[in-house]
Amino acid sequence: MSDVLWALVSFIVFPGFLFTAVVGLFAGWIDRKITARLQWRVGPPWYQNFIDFFKLMGKETIIPAGARKMTFLSAPLIGLIGVTLVSLILWEMNLYPASSFLGDIIVVLYLSILPSLAIILGGSASRNPLASLGASREMKLILAYELPFIVAVFTPVAIIKDIKIGSIVSYQIKNGMMFTHHLSSIIALVVAFFCIQAKLGFVPFDIPEAEQEIMSGPLIEYSGPPLAIFKLTKAMMLFTLPVFLITVFAGGMRFDSGIQALFSIIKYLVILLLIIIVKNTNARLRIDQALRFFWLRMFPLAVVGFILALFGI
Repeated sequence: MSDVLWALVSFIVFPGFLFTAVVGLFAGWIDRKITARLQWRVGPPWYQNFIDFFKLMGKETIIPAGARKMTFLSAPLIGLIGVTLVSLILWEMNLYPASSFLGDIIVVLYLSILPSLAIILGGSASRNPLASLGASREMKLILAYELPFIVAVFTPVAIIKDIKIGSIVSYQIKNGMMFTHHLSSIIALVVAFFCIQAKLGFVPFDIPEAEQEIMSGPLIEYSGPPLAIFKLTKAMMLFTLPVFLITVFAGGMRFDSGIQALFSIIKYLVILLLIIIVKNTNARLRIDQALRFFWLRMFPLAVVGFILALFGI
């Protein structure tokens, strides 16, 4: 198989789009099921997210009057491509650490912003006042969480003195998980976890969509396949972002033995459960409260962790 064909298969099937989409939709079901149980409801069957996706794909796409059509329709694809590439790179680095390239962690950080940028572009292009308000909130939220997130992710880089994801994975294979051996990584993991909660748009950071206030915000004018793609992107992020945390701080996703494979799945489920618990036990913050939380609490905490990492602590 040629390199081009192999790259295409990797992007479309495994570990790219199809694999991430299927697991992401299933993870979304786990979220909905646990949330329902916490609220004394039965919850949906395991296949409900798949049905919802295909049902939306079959519906009509309505473009609002005055919208910038090209931007409005292409925005969902930008986010989908971004999360697919992030998943592809992370899994390649986990399965084949030696294939890592210099600065791949920077590439992943850049691509992980694309789903949020897609929401901003789509909301702004719709010309709906509520969508524009939601897009504005999304921009402010990115400015709030992105800096502490970057500092947190670079904390392990400061420890191993290498800017490759494969090197971080290899280091943890030899020395154990980052957060069990370095205080700085424990601090960075906490910061990165809350930043990921905001990246996912989950409570208490679901401020841009806030259904009770601005009726889904940037997504208010979306319908049919574009809305299905936005929802699929969010489901894929629910799988990809915890894998990012595991890769950088918790030993990576290893499948070289049955025990390691089971342990990797357990690590993912633990992080997913924590995300769901935070989502269901907190109220939504206002945008100014979110800004203060990340700038005045998470960012200084991330800086402390980074400084400790410079001393190898």
